[in-house]
Amino acid sequence: MALPQAKQTATEARLAALSLPEGGWSGPARAEALDRVRAMGLPGARDEYWKYTRPDTLVAAEAPVAKVVADDEVPLFDGTDRLSIVFVDGVFDAEASDDLTLEGLTIDRLADAPDIHWAKDLYGRLETHGQTPVQRPLAALNTAFASDGLLIRVTGKVAKPVNLIYRHADERSDVILHHVVKVEEGGDVTLLENGPAAARLNKVMEVDVADGAGFHHVRVQGREHDRRAATHIFARLGTESTFKTFTLTMNGVLTRNDCVVELTGDDAVAHIAGACLGDGDFHHDDTVFITHDAVNCESRQVFKKVLRNGGVGVFQGKILVKPGAQKTDGYQISQSLLLDGDSQFLAKPELEIYADDVACSHGSTSGAIDEDGLFYLRARGLPRGIAEDLLTIAFIAEAVMEIENEDLQAEINARVEAWLGRRRG
Repeated sequence: MALPQAKQTATEARLAALSLPEGGWSGPARAEALDRVRAMGLPGARDEYWKYTRPDTLVAAEAPVAKVVADDEVPLFDGTDRLSIVFVDGVFDAEASDDLTLEGLTIDRLADAPDIHWAKDLYGRLETHGQTPVQRPLAALNTAFASDGLLIRVTGKVAKPVNLIYRHADERSDVILHHVVKVEEGGDVTLLENGPAAARLNKVMEVDVADGAGFHHVRVQGREHDRRAATHIFARLGTESTFKTFTLTMNGVLTRNDCVVELTGDDAVAHIAGACLGDGDFHHDDTVFITHDAVNCESRQVFKKVLRNGGVGVFQGKILVKPGAQKTDGYQISQSLLLDGDSQFLAKPELEIYADDVACSHGSTSGAIDEDGLFYLRARGLPRGIAEDLLTIAFIAEAVMEIENEDLQAEINARVEAWLGRRRG
């Protein structure tokens, strides 16, 4: 079926502004991805999974300008013993990074990985599989044109987190990053991500979690407001494996985070959680698709959004239980706290179940701040602003508690409190 002319024109304009990296082991995967982009076309406002979020500025030939803002806060995760890896406008910065060696893992750059590499069997494969039943053309565009990224192979239990730090220096930077993470049987790793990255960011992470392995992910998106980002995580889980990811988003005029997870081994666990705080010209979209294709697996989706001054939050979450995926435990909750009458929360929760011995639930609510709780706190002498902040922190607590590491929980809560304090003035 031919693409509509407007979509084809927009797609070709975007492709014309990019250069396909040459040769190497990733060449065939990139060529296949480019064919997928041309067949699908880049997303438009009429596409089903983009009806709540306008993709115009994500697919335009040139990135909109995003001012570079000086960050006067202590660097995030600075108190954590970690392996730090820095990217500046999407380019690896060796001088600012630690030595890329740590017991239990190997790290290579996508830009200069050797011709024979383990990632050849994974690069673009999970992304390709994640195109069904919902097309994700921005992810295919990423696989085709990603200029840098990391190839991380975890062979044991890694003693300290790996921290990817994304710095923004050029107000017109247009970055495409692609990471591949392979956690081998019995391995375990924690991956941290933070920083604004670019004026416009397109990032894909493919995560293959083998039997008995664990992957823990904590990401903070911010702090610059003019930035735009479209990110995808594609994950495949083996038997008795664990995948947990949490994202905190503060600021950003447009953010779209997709997470596509397939549980293929029995007794696997997947937790996807997120919280966002938006003020004014702010649009944040979480789109999640979880497929249960094995027995006795557990999935949780927990998303909280705090919005005011016209901010918009979107949640699209689906649980698909395939035939034979008995004993599935699937839980999904999305909630918004609207601090004024101008903000919006748009939710589309879905369950599609083809097995008869399952426990699946979903819920979605929107509401104003708890007046009874506010009265209680103010009656005990707290100013209104501080009382509202405490209730806001309590509101997002369920999502933050999905982070296993209590020190990381505390750091996330501290950042939320700082953001609220700045808005309180």
